[in-house]
Amino acid sequence: MSRISHIELDDRNLPPPTPEIEQERKVAIYDLIEENSFTLPSREDRDLPEGPYHLGLAIRDKRLVFDINTEAGEKAAEFHLSLSPFRQVVKDYYQICESYFTAVKTMPPSQIETIDMARRGIHNEGSRVLQERLEGKAEVDTDTARRLFTLICVLHFGG
Repeated sequence: MSRISHIELDDRNLPPPTPEIEQERKVAIYDLIEENSFTLPSREDRDLPEGPYHLGLAIRDKRLVFDINTEAGEKAAEFHLSLSPFRQVVKDYYQICESYFTAVKTMPPSQIETIDMARRGIHNEGSRVLQERLEGKAEVDTDTARRLFTLICVLHFGG
């Protein structure tokens, strides 16, 4: 039951995503719902409702907001993370993604593979930063962190 069963991105104030970004978003949400590990650590001062959880992600006041509710709508947690630790890795990720999308159209497979390896490396760095920032707030496995990082990038696109 330590999982996310539904995810919603608050992208109301963001520009429309490019087709590539929209595709990344759809794949990340699908993969995240299919398989993830998301646990809220116990707190001495209060009981935490058990999952599965509905997760709302948003950027508000230059902070990344995790709004977590149970499937019954009961508030489980809410926390805000500074976007500062993510800025450079998100910027690097967008630059390498642009290179990758261009390469797919014009370059031979060996060059595409090289760019894709770099893209995965930056993506792994972003997921590592996310896991560090979530420490003490939520526990996620590497694959869940990778998919959440993708969604953070989608939100960051317009933020």
